[in-house]
Amino acid sequence: MPIYEYRCLKCGHQFEKMQKIADRPVSRCEKCNERVTRVFHPVAIHFKGSGFYSTDYGKKRSDSRQKSAEEPSKGGSKPAKKDKGKQSRKKAAAGSKEG
Repeated sequence: MPIYEYRCLKCGHQFEKMQKIADRPVSRCEKCNERVTRVFHPVAIHFKGSGFYSTDYGKKRSDSRQKSAEEPSKGGSKPAKKDKGKQSRKKAAAGSKEG
């Protein structure tokens, strides 16, 4: 079960309450019975290992970009080949219409 922290708006009293997620939030202070708000804290995150900073991989990435820019593409575009069979069929069809 999560522990929620609350703060009183009037007296400033802070207290923790262990509640289920489905439970209704506490609305009144334990000491003065005034309204309370839930206190939120940032989540602690710790990044371990390499690759999290630009200094860890910045040079490697820029080198690979330079290499790919210098090398010509091997796939390249090839000139379109004309289908000789289609041309001969068109000529034959044109010749049969003339005669």
